[in-house]
Amino acid sequence: MAKPRTPKGRAQRTHQLLALEYPEALCELDHETPFQLLIATILSAQATDVGVNKVTPGLFARCPDAVALAEARLGDVEQLIGSLGLFRTKAKNIVLCAQQLLERHGGEVPLPMSDLVALAGVGRKTANVVRSVALGLPGLPVDTHVLRLSGLLGLSQETDPVKVELALNPLVPAAERGAFSLRMILHGRRVCVARRPNCEDCVLNQFCPSSRV
Repeated sequence: MAKPRTPKGRAQRTHQLLALEYPEALCELDHETPFQLLIATILSAQATDVGVNKVTPGLFARCPDAVALAEARLGDVEQLIGSLGLFRTKAKNIVLCAQQLLERHGGEVPLPMSDLVALAGVGRKTANVVRSVALGLPGLPVDTHVLRLSGLLGLSQETDPVKVELALNPLVPAAERGAFSLRMILHGRRVCVARRPNCEDCVLNQFCPSSRV
């Protein structure tokens, strides 16, 4: 099969091959509702999904929805998430976020990107996670793995996550952007690792411009 020569061609081939490699690509943050995913994703900044999943059961048992979290004492929230880095800042953000959800959206997670990024602690990455995973809407979260692999694969030479997202969006069908991001993240964690990419075992090595094979 001929090597794809354009960013769009490489994105399409990447999506096809990673779909075969990771058919059950799922968000690894534990949640039951869009609200819980929103809060968990805010907490995941500069933290691992494993670390977040250790604190959210206790947090959501105490504060399962926006009403409960908006009324919670900041000190109690800090204690519940204290094992996470930047826990004081994150506690302020998630309590304020819950209050904003009540004041602006009746306690529900809004659908529009503009409303999501106006909430405390929410940037485009978090908004795209919530949109694509919990709300069934187009969204392409760009984390460090997506950013790095996009450069290695020649999909985008931008270094700003927002610019990378905007560059990738036209390359992937809207309904598949969330799955594309999840599979890129899994591939970055398991094969194309930052310090020592395992090019020999990579399903993308035949057309990846950065392949060492």
